[in-house]
Amino acid sequence: MVFRTDLAVEARELLEKDIGGTDYFTQRYGDVTLTRLKIKTPEAAGKMGKPEGTYLTFDVPPFSDDFRDPAARIELIGKELASLLPQRGLILVAGLGNTEITPDNLGPKTAKGVLATRHITGELARSTGLDDLRPVAVLAPGVLGQTGIETGELLYSVTQKLRPAALIVVDALASRRLDRLGCTVQVSDTGISPGSGVGNARPKIDRQTMGVPVVSMGVPTVVDAMTLAADLLGREEAGMEEEISPRGEPMVVTPREIDLLIDRAAKLVSMAINHALQPSFTLEDLGTLVS
Repeated sequence: MVFRTDLAVEARELLEKDIGGTDYFTQRYGDVTLTRLKIKTPEAAGKMGKPEGTYLTFDVPPFSDDFRDPAARIELIGKELASLLPQRGLILVAGLGNTEITPDNLGPKTAKGVLATRHITGELARSTGLDDLRPVAVLAPGVLGQTGIETGELLYSVTQKLRPAALIVVDALASRRLDRLGCTVQVSDTGISPGSGVGNARPKIDRQTMGVPVVSMGVPTVVDAMTLAADLLGREEAGMEEEISPRGEPMVVTPREIDLLIDRAAKLVSMAINHALQPSFTLEDLGTLVS
């Protein structure tokens, strides 16, 4: 069976041996483990089922636990995010997902915490002491069922109008393991296929389709039920699909404390974006500006 996962490190774990064509190493920063994975060849990309590019995976303390003093994590993620972005120019940030479904609300909730600055220019910027702000535009485009417009179509239209230097997309992800839910952040320069982890893939959002560099960020909030069952058992058993997917409807598993997980993950991701885009401001200053 196909193990559904949006995490590149998990795709690598599923391979029985080193396939070559990749760079992989981990570093420890306090209570955060950073895994750097670079897929360098089309052959490696094909075997892993992930596009060529750089994938940064941050394993952090669980968001559902006592999540105190996140400043060091915000600064680390923000610094690594900045390394994947152009140093100058307008950045468009898009929070993908459905606000009516809690596990899918990470993107829209993150967008609310990102500092939009494109409109702060000229005398307004000088008089408020904000003339060092990098221009940033933010939107939460909703989902096809709400708007009748594919997310990729909407983002393409906006990027053609605004001509940003890069696009940052934030979305909830799917993992294959429960122990990664709510304690993992993935950042990648390969774009994203919304909904792919739970079998509802929409058109891909990447440099080729958007015409600008696309960096994706996400936190796993669900596990596909079939993937989870097969992973726990170590095998796929006959009849498993009928038992786990009644009436053929695919099911996903999410933590009981998903509301708290989304709130804290969105705060961390949004502040990391703010830190990456506005490095001349302290985290305290940024917190005041977006509150």
